[in-house]
Amino acid sequence: MRVLGIFLVVFTVFGTLLQLSMAHSDQLTLPKAPVPLNAHNVNAPAKAGKVDQRLFKKEAEHPGETNAEVKVPVADSVEPKPTEDIGDLFGSSSGFIHGFIATLSVIIVSELGDKTFFIAAIMAMRHSRTTVFIGAISALTVMHVMSSFFGYAITVIPRLYTYYISSFLFAVFGIKMLREGYKMSPNEAQEEFDEVQEDLRKREMSDNGDVEAGSASNRRKEPSVISFVSKILIQSFTMTFLAEWGDRSQLATIVLAARENVAAVVIGGVLGHALCTGLAVVGGRMIAQRISVRTVTIVGGVVFILFALTALVMDPNAV
Repeated sequence: MRVLGIFLVVFTVFGTLLQLSMAHSDQLTLPKAPVPLNAHNVNAPAKAGKVDQRLFKKEAEHPGETNAEVKVPVADSVEPKPTEDIGDLFGSSSGFIHGFIATLSVIIVSELGDKTFFIAAIMAMRHSRTTVFIGAISALTVMHVMSSFFGYAITVIPRLYTYYISSFLFAVFGIKMLREGYKMSPNEAQEEFDEVQEDLRKREMSDNGDVEAGSASNRRKEPSVISFVSKILIQSFTMTFLAEWGDRSQLATIVLAARENVAAVVIGGVLGHALCTGLAVVGGRMIAQRISVRTVTIVGGVVFILFALTALVMDPNAV
């Protein structure tokens, strides 16, 4: 567990330093706008000026005469890059990396030891890991994309306001997580694991009771493999979706999408959910016995506070 805690701290510090360095480099290197060249520009090449004068002189000597072969030279203009058409979505490379690292680290520290983590872990011990993973990651992806675009819709508010309000909310989340981590018992992970396991046991008993109360015709039908897999998939999806609704990671996603690059938030969040869910289905029980939710919560609080502090040194329009 110490190794996991050290990894989270190193990852957080490295990501924050990288973001600060990118923000500093963006402020030092400002791109210069290209100056278009034309016949009326005093800085235009002398050759272009001479050609224009000859054309004007010829037009004065032979009014109304057109010459299709002679054209006024126009300086090469800078063609807009195709990527600029979707700049609102992807933005600059530094802004994308900043949002990606912020979302990935926040999701990891929020989901490790969370209720959705233990739901996937316990179901994977009883059913197919692949089926449970597909159901859980599908629910988390749907919820994350919904939250991201909800936060992106808030950007109709002026950028300056949303940036500093979201930074304030990050600080509030961080202080709240530090307070929760300080008051947590060392066995919080095992207690959460047992609670989720009991909820799943009651749910399965309820489902078995519904099956036994069915009609005689339904009892004579042999359950197919497809129906069984579909049942587990739907159960994994619904339980994960309901557990994630209103969760801390969902609120953090909305805040991140309101201040960061929305494409980076979506990609980083889905990757973070996939990593946590993959760990849960592969070694859920072992991780539940070794993980310290208290340590992860404290590290998560530090992560939130660090991202709140970046608002003091970064330009709101640079991300």
